[in-house]
Amino acid sequence: MGEVLAVIPARSGSKSVKNKNIRLINGKPMMAYSIEHALQSKSIDRVIVSTDSEEYAEIARKHGAEVPFIRPAEYATDTALDLDVFLHALTYLKEQENYIPDLVVQLRPTYPIRKIEDIDAMVSYMEANENVDSMRCIAPAKEIAYKMWHKDENGMLSPIMTDIPECYNMPRQQLPPVYYQNACIDVIRTEVIIKDHSMSGKVIAGYEMSDNFDIDTEEELKKAEDFIQISHGNKTFVFDIDGVIAKLQKDLDYALSEPNERMIRIINKLYDYGNRIVLFTARGYVTGKDWREITTQQMERWGVKYHELKFGKPNADYYIDDRMLSLQRLYDLFD
Repeated sequence: MGEVLAVIPARSGSKSVKNKNIRLINGKPMMAYSIEHALQSKSIDRVIVSTDSEEYAEIARKHGAEVPFIRPAEYATDTALDLDVFLHALTYLKEQENYIPDLVVQLRPTYPIRKIEDIDAMVSYMEANENVDSMRCIAPAKEIAYKMWHKDENGMLSPIMTDIPECYNMPRQQLPPVYYQNACIDVIRTEVIIKDHSMSGKVIAGYEMSDNFDIDTEEELKKAEDFIQISHGNKTFVFDIDGVIAKLQKDLDYALSEPNERMIRIINKLYDYGNRIVLFTARGYVTGKDWREITTQQMERWGVKYHELKFGKPNADYYIDDRMLSLQRLYDLFD
């Protein structure tokens, strides 16, 4: 196994979210999460932060990273390329320390949530496949490129994708899956950066993920903070059964209820994170019928993980709660 260097590029300033690289998320500067990910990886030998700010450098060192240089201002502009940043870092390390890693892992500081095992898996892949120049994370695209267009100055359209004739007229189910790069992890061979002046090379492998926690807006920052707090466990969640865990049954014959499998997967994730799950239902409130046995059997049959099941919730048309998490918010965070 060769030497593996992690580089976290963290320039100061940001237009979308002010000083987002050091904004606190759950009490910790954002870039500290990427530093911790690198330090926890079994594959990474050295962790450096490339920054143009002495303030950022001090924060980085406090959280365990090296900051062997302050990045020159010309490589810290809005238009500076990743290639410029990494060429500068690798050139400095070679000239000043005679240090030349075999692989470079880019961990963007705007990505505070990632799995350590993904880093290790990507490095292992690169070490086992010497013909591959780089590997980057991808996620399934929600918008299909086969139905996208270029528009010229006269308003005329031409398709972006041309490998399938009239693909824009085909059902999306018949089209090949399309992926976007989600900015979580990149692993590149040093010689590709130094010799080819490229951050990818020509042979690029994809590592598929389902999540995207890259932060560029205040809303994305709030989403990441919610996820971190919830995934640390020790929270109590109360879930209504009908309309949340079970699909609504209009005639109140709950024996015919069907599971909302999407929500059940999320509830089980929350349970596995170490949160307390309480199920609460108004079944029987109007009719007086006892639905406890059937409800308990349904939860077991559907595979719902929970700690407590409560009956007696008042039946209502609307519920208002100052601590409410909407279904859509949970879907956005965990599904």
